Amino acid sequence: MTFQLKILGNNSAIPAHDRNQTSQLLQLDSQYILIDCGEGTQLQLARQNIRLGRIRTILISHLHGDHYFGLIGLISTMHLFHRKHKLTVFAPPDLEKILELQLKASETELSFPLKFVSLNHDGLKEIHKEEQFAVHAFPLEHGIQCYGFLIKENPKQWRINKEKLPKDILIREIVKLKSGNSVLHEDGTEKYPLKEYALPPRPSRSYAYCSDTRYNEEIIPYVKQVDLLYHEATFTDEMEDRAALTHHSTATQAATIAKKAGVRKLLLGHYSTRYKDPSPLQVEARKLFKETYLTHEGETICLKE
Repeated sequence: MTFQLKILGNNSAIPAHDRNQTSQLLQLDSQYILIDCGEGTQLQLARQNIRLGRIRTILISHLHGDHYFGLIGLISTMHLFHRKHKLTVFAPPDLEKILELQLKASETELSFPLKFVSLNHDGLKEIHKEEQFAVHAFPLEHGIQCYGFLIKENPKQWRINKEKLPKDILIREIVKLKSGNSVLHEDGTEKYPLKEYALPPRPSRSYAYCSDTRYNEEIIPYVKQVDLLYHEATFTDEMEDRAALTHHSTATQAATIAKKAGVRKLLLGHYSTRYKDPSPLQVEARKLFKETYLTHEGETICLKE
């Protein structure tokens, strides 16, 4: 399964330094998930030649404008394109009222079903499931209601060892092996032992998105050992007091979470406008967690098996 992340926006508060506000697009085969939708997101999607009709799910972390002010414009464009299939939006409860008011004021009756699912829970909760993956949400600490997201592939099937595959094996026996079970004779003895005729499943990949949040070790169990962690890094270490006051994190604090959670790679974003060049954030984080990378708009990050 294709599992890749496209960065659409990575700046905080306002567009600045040729950086747009927060938005990411996660592709899982034919499924597209939009994560946050800052102002200008649909322009970024157009620049990346992303067909809006392929987006079926939108995750909004919280209701600060730099994370959702682009949403009504995107929905309006989908309507103008005569979209027919359902769009599901997951977000804190008040967003539903906001969208209803905006659509009512413009006397817009959407050409497609818009389903809204409120996020209003503690701990880690599965909010959406497909055949190949599941989406979970968990609370962050940001002054207002705010959620992070964990997207994980579902457990995969065992793989048939083609070099040992008998010519006369039946399809139902192959299905049995793929499900992780040996094929047995009627007397209960093994006909095709699982570990001899099949290979273990490939590891399930995972991505965790932590938008705006103060340093909070309570999220560590939720993002533990993920393949890729995005954690906001609004400030450098010298602005640690400012970060705490505004419910944001420093690059070193993001790296601390990554190290304690044992993740494979860390992505930084949500840069303060005071940093025209965000490279000092990476320098600080790498002192603690080597596998730290800056996000760059327009880049695509592939999670390999």
